[in-house]
Amino acid sequence: MDWIQLVSISLFFIFLTVFLLKTNSSWNNNSQNLPPRPRILPFLGNLLIMDMKRPHRTMLKLSKVYGSIFRIQLGFQKIVVLAGYKTVKEALVNHADAFAERPNIQLSDEIHEGFGILFSHGENWKVMRRFTISALRDYGMGKRTIEDKITEECKVLIKTFESYEGQPFENTAIMNSAVGNIIVSIVLGKRYQYEDPTFQRLIKLVNENVQLSGSPPVLFYNMFPLFGFLFGARKILLNNKKELFGFIKTTFIEHLKALDENDQRSFIDSFLVRQAEEKKNKAEGYFHNENLTAVVNNLFAAGMDTTSTTLRWAILLMMKYPDIQNKVSEEISRIIGSAQPRTEHRAKMPYTDAVIHEVQRFADIVPANVARATTVDITFKGFFIPKGTHIVPLLTSVLHDESEWEKPYEFYPEHFLDSEGKFVKRDAFMPFSAGRRICLGETLAKMELFLFFTSLLQRFTFQTPPGISKENLDLTPAIGFTAPPMPYKLCALPRS
Repeated sequence: MDWIQLVSISLFFIFLTVFLLKTNSSWNNNSQNLPPRPRILPFLGNLLIMDMKRPHRTMLKLSKVYGSIFRIQLGFQKIVVLAGYKTVKEALVNHADAFAERPNIQLSDEIHEGFGILFSHGENWKVMRRFTISALRDYGMGKRTIEDKITEECKVLIKTFESYEGQPFENTAIMNSAVGNIIVSIVLGKRYQYEDPTFQRLIKLVNENVQLSGSPPVLFYNMFPLFGFLFGARKILLNNKKELFGFIKTTFIEHLKALDENDQRSFIDSFLVRQAEEKKNKAEGYFHNENLTAVVNNLFAAGMDTTSTTLRWAILLMMKYPDIQNKVSEEISRIIGSAQPRTEHRAKMPYTDAVIHEVQRFADIVPANVARATTVDITFKGFFIPKGTHIVPLLTSVLHDESEWEKPYEFYPEHFLDSEGKFVKRDAFMPFSAGRRICLGETLAKMELFLFFTSLLQRFTFQTPPGISKENLDLTPAIGFTAPPMPYKLCALPRS
């Protein structure tokens, strides 16, 4: 090593030390009564104590030691974790504006560039969210029009299950296709055949990005972005983004060619009409192609992955607990009979409703929630949290809060039933998060879950394949940003 290299390396570490001391000054100032934390190591922070495959589990354990508000540091990422129903609810609901931002996360910023809804900031987020909610309602979210599309998709899904004639099959691609068609019908104004290669490629890109976003290589990259060349997952995500965004851009160009503001057929049409209005008024606004591409990408990710993942958990849990499956089937037979399930049936089906809610609670598919950031300096429950702090409202700690749930780690539909068997709402049921950044597709997801689940249980009994006992079914979630079940095979036997 020559003297030039030695000086360069020395200067780098001097710069790094100064940088860390400067950025840590407010973080380490105990006079401000910052939340407690475990001891950190230079450069690594708390990395060595974290389960990087499932960091939410380590956070949950740390909450037992340090309380419902504590700090951790992962590389250069400084995080405040909020744990337990009361603390998470107080932050996200009672102090909604103060906890309404998103943090700057390296790879999320590279992919979304501050556009769209999910990871955007400030006024851009407000405008895009407001428009998207309005447009989704216009295209039937929560209304009979979208319910009709879901029931038609249920019929296709049932025929697909029937095609296996009771033989074992894996349902990931099928469930993704069925659920994916609902959001695609809203966004693009069409539906795809399940085997369509373009549709399958679209689903693969979306799902791969969702899972990789929570993988250890991406988490490490976000902590140490200077070493990005070491992490292949980053390259896969950026290549997927390029292909996915290319598909979206090609699609809305096609929509632009046939655009009729008096006959808007899809979400993209509505966005393009607003874009034309801005250009006509010569306004420097938010309805540009970058936001359109990012919003559509957000809708695909949120509208495809989470609902299909929940339904796959539901089927797995019905095989694991056949007695519960039988009770659901009996209620369906008694209330619906052979008629097409509709949303108005839900009010008369407390047990089925309780089972669906318990699937969402037990499956815990977004355990660490989507990260928040503080918009202001705030003293919260006696602790000082600076503006711009990366916040993890630990959703798994809410859905498994031992002070809120009788059997937090068991699948127990009675969590949502009173002594008379009537459905009971629970305040700690928070799978869609809460506050300003609550999932905007909650209404659609609830409708999909009820209609797909009841339609399938009306027609089929789900059993394990021959040679596999229900006791051997694995309920360990896969690794990723969301927590799907491990791939499994099922037998869908027609109900007599």
